[in-house]
Amino acid sequence: MSLKIIEEGLYTTIQDLGRKMRSYGFSTAGPMDIQAMRLANLIVGNDENAAVIEMSLIGPTIQFDCDALIAVTGADMSVNVEKENLDRYRPIFIKKGDTVQLRPSRKGAYGYIAVRGGIQTPKILGSRSTVMRADIESITGRPLRNGDQIPLKELDLSLHDCNWYIPDFINEYIGSQSQVVHYIRGPQFDWFHADSFSQQKWQISSQSNRIGYRLQGEPIKTKHTGDLLTEATSFGTIQVPPNGLPIVLMADAQPTGGYPKIGQVIEADLPKLSQLSLTGTVQFKEITVEDAYKRLVEQEAFFQKMRCFINEKYRF
Repeated sequence: MSLKIIEEGLYTTIQDLGRKMRSYGFSTAGPMDIQAMRLANLIVGNDENAAVIEMSLIGPTIQFDCDALIAVTGADMSVNVEKENLDRYRPIFIKKGDTVQLRPSRKGAYGYIAVRGGIQTPKILGSRSTVMRADIESITGRPLRNGDQIPLKELDLSLHDCNWYIPDFINEYIGSQSQVVHYIRGPQFDWFHADSFSQQKWQISSQSNRIGYRLQGEPIKTKHTGDLLTEATSFGTIQVPPNGLPIVLMADAQPTGGYPKIGQVIEADLPKLSQLSLTGTVQFKEITVEDAYKRLVEQEAFFQKMRCFINEKYRF
């Protein structure tokens, strides 16, 4: 059982929740929008760590050689199954031989396709996530290409109900051309004149990718000239290189970095930062660690409600 990539899209990869190997020098990888990825898996009844297909700006065309249950979330890419337009954020039953086409995104940057049972490519270091900067010749080491056959898990789908959906308010953060993103202070926050960082709107540069979002605006003024030893980084770390223009490290970023860190984007706000288009703007607002934790707890409480709602759909 498998699916075949007919048209690869712009930058299409396989992602699960990533590798927990940063202490060994490996990038975590994983989804750019973890909220949309987890929802896609929930909608088809998967474990939230099941591997999915991540799409960037232009989605792929895929043919299934078996019956399948899929869900499409994230960026607003219209879903056409045998030329019939279907809704996102709901289970979609695919018949053997059907072709699924994802159109270019109208809003947002990253979309997700989950398949009931998960993508079954081999795991490397405990994860199926694509790792681009390693010398790996398999699908795990590169974006998907035309002709790739992606193995699926054989399942009986005859009893599954597809006549339900997730309400639209869940993806309201996707598509905004301007976002306020919250951050907590980084270890070198006092090295900078922070007003020049938080009082302006930064534009996402066209040089941005899954490694980092480069920001364009008025350079941040520094008040420290000392050197910095390489330190640990994470998804959402805001580094300031010598030119004063911040770089926000994203899902594929390196595990360490030598640029000073003015802040850290809170985990709850990473999805809306990831979904900004290259013409979008972002303004950073400082909050406390306690507030950041509260927002994450609220987000997880919402997911728990979604999990309970969807689990009821898969009870027999």
